[in-house]
Amino acid sequence: MDTMDLFTSLCEPFPIEEVSWRVGPTNEKRKKPDDPFRGQPLCYVDARTVMDRLDSVCGADGWQCSYSAGVGSSIVCNIGIRLAGDWLWKADGAGATDMEADKGALSDAFKRAAVRWGIGRYLYEVKAPWLELDERKNIREADHARLRTLHEEYARKAGWGDETGAMAYRLLLADLKRMPPEARDEFVRANMALIDRMPVQMRKHLLQQAKA
Repeated sequence: MDTMDLFTSLCEPFPIEEVSWRVGPTNEKRKKPDDPFRGQPLCYVDARTVMDRLDSVCGADGWQCSYSAGVGSSIVCNIGIRLAGDWLWKADGAGATDMEADKGALSDAFKRAAVRWGIGRYLYEVKAPWLELDERKNIREADHARLRTLHEEYARKAGWGDETGAMAYRLLLADLKRMPPEARDEFVRANMALIDRMPVQMRKHLLQQAKA
């Protein structure tokens, strides 16, 4: 697997079964006595799901991680992936969380470092509306179906993008189909800067057509 294929596979949106929601910011400090509790749901996957993605794409022996001290009490996670026999590293950090501080910091730092590799990066773009919460300040059961639909919409955009990249995709694809197979590799290399910026499925399909 070459670098672009690997990155494309790491960036793939997650199945809805692997995605969870938690309550982010709330109106607790500024609400009036008669106002309902409201909060904004945040979309996430857990660390084990990220590990599964790394195992499936890179192989169990194709990635590794280590931790180091960050600024203050923060922890930095370093994730290395083996590419063409060499290890390439990307890192990010996190501070202690409210529950199980050390474990939470390790998990958060790991997931943030994985985002540097494209894993779950699209989840940061999922903007859920503020919703009324239940009596325990959790997301109401009735709203989970709405949130699942919202994730699916963003996952589709992450994979195929919207009209922003569609024109470049169509033009490059049309050019590929007109040229002889022996000219396609050079065409892809010449346009790689543009292809790299395409959403996952557009990029994957274009590269597949170049090899067809």
